[in-house]
Amino acid sequence: MKVEVYGDIACPWCRLGTHQFHRAVAEAGAEPAVELVHRPYQLLPDAPEEPRPLMDTVVEMFGPEQAEAMVTEMTRVGASEGIEYRFDRAMAVNTLTAHRLLWLALYEHGAGVQAALATALFDAYFRDGVNVADHTQLAEPAERAGLDGGRVRDFLASEEGSAEVREQVAAARREGVTTVPRFVFGNGALIVGVTGTEALRDALRKAGGR
Repeated sequence: MKVEVYGDIACPWCRLGTHQFHRAVAEAGAEPAVELVHRPYQLLPDAPEEPRPLMDTVVEMFGPEQAEAMVTEMTRVGASEGIEYRFDRAMAVNTLTAHRLLWLALYEHGAGVQAALATALFDAYFRDGVNVADHTQLAEPAERAGLDGGRVRDFLASEEGSAEVREQVAAARREGVTTVPRFVFGNGALIVGVTGTEALRDALRKAGGR
């Protein structure tokens, strides 16, 4: 069974939602029958290529008090799920390059490697303070997920995958995707936003005819 998820590496709720999805698959006893395919979406498609502290962006968008409350709550929720968010380290930057790498992983290695790469990129962004637009810094999480370092460096130095990813992002917006994560199941069922492991597990069972 294939499940598609639309999301962005810069989306903390996407990090949480995909984490819960993988746990739901394990709890449903559906491994390895379920493939999670990551489809690109950009929260801020015009974000600059030069990184800046994520907290600066969040404060500009929501104001200091609300920004602090939001990241405190997200950090608390993440910790309760076993996810470490370090918003004080995170660097806001355009995520197109990271999505290109996910595209490469899917088309050359399959959904399993792509899913491992997505987790590595989420941790790089939200935990480790990695600039996910920097080609050199992206090599480590890519290799950790099983990609060949030389191929990754050559790929990132080219424009390969750029047009395809941009078109996929545009197509998602044309199709009405405005909230992520957005899980699309094989039976047409949708789960939009973070609903918890139980809801994802139930959706998996229904999509699998159980």
